[in-house]
Amino acid sequence: MDGGGRILRSLRESLATSLPPVHFSLAQPEAAVAGASYASATLPPQPPHRSDDEPPALQRYAFLARPGVGLVAVLLLFGGVGLAGALQNGGYDALIRREGQPWDIAARAFGFDISAVTITGQSRLTENELLGAAGVTPRQSLLFLDAGAVRERLLAIPLVKTARVMKLYPNRLVVAIEERRPQALWQRDGRILVVSDDGVAIDELRDERYLGLPFVVGEGAQKRLPEFLAIREGMGDLAQRVKAGVLVANRRWDIEMTNGVIVKLPEADPGRAIGALIRLQREARILDKDVMAIDLRAADRVTVRLTEEAAAAREAALPHKTKKAGG
Repeated sequence: MDGGGRILRSLRESLATSLPPVHFSLAQPEAAVAGASYASATLPPQPPHRSDDEPPALQRYAFLARPGVGLVAVLLLFGGVGLAGALQNGGYDALIRREGQPWDIAARAFGFDISAVTITGQSRLTENELLGAAGVTPRQSLLFLDAGAVRERLLAIPLVKTARVMKLYPNRLVVAIEERRPQALWQRDGRILVVSDDGVAIDELRDERYLGLPFVVGEGAQKRLPEFLAIREGMGDLAQRVKAGVLVANRRWDIEMTNGVIVKLPEADPGRAIGALIRLQREARILDKDVMAIDLRAADRVTVRLTEEAAAAREAALPHKTKKAGG
């Protein structure tokens, strides 16, 4: 027994000297799992992480383990699913009609909306008419608005002669236009149009606002409007008795007076013929006679055509020659 006891004591002593003591607490792993702070646990030091030991594929996709990446991926997934469903069910088109294009929605969110529109130069056109024709709506953003396209759409309005469009960031649009001025009425194919001084048809005659404008008739008459206006102005007081100017064969003018008399002017130098008409009216009151037409195309003579009643009366007033009877 003494020998056996000695042997057991020697074994315990040898084990105690060869193995170092290890001390740990069972409470430390429990605190980490429960979400407690690791500062209260005294874990043994861990060896440093070495990326060199990882395979290249794991190193390439290591960013996926960063905080927030999973949330973004989930949001993109659900966003893609929602967009696909909206496209399939027509919800995307409804969104575009209601809120505008996606890039415009984003730009408006950053403050580049169109919150102020300044329009100058209009007198006959309203702001709503101009904005409607220009295609400018609250669904657009100033950042992605095509100012050149807006200008072209404004110039397509017949009453607009010139237009300028300026974008003042972040959210103001400035439009400056010059309107055409109605100068005359032009009859063509049974329609009466309002035309400007440059011959552009502005609108169809719809009310009595423009009835006092000069009146021209004939193909191409609107393009030669300045020529007719100069003739009319040269007639002085007789201009008030002018009903219309009729362009004949796109070459010369006939002037129709309010009492129905037609004054035929030459192709070259119509001013000379107007001077002769003024003289005849002053000396003989020719426009107050029973005449149908006054032809001033020849430089050396004036030809007058009487009305049927006046011609019959003149024929009756002429002495009739009687033929002598033979013996």
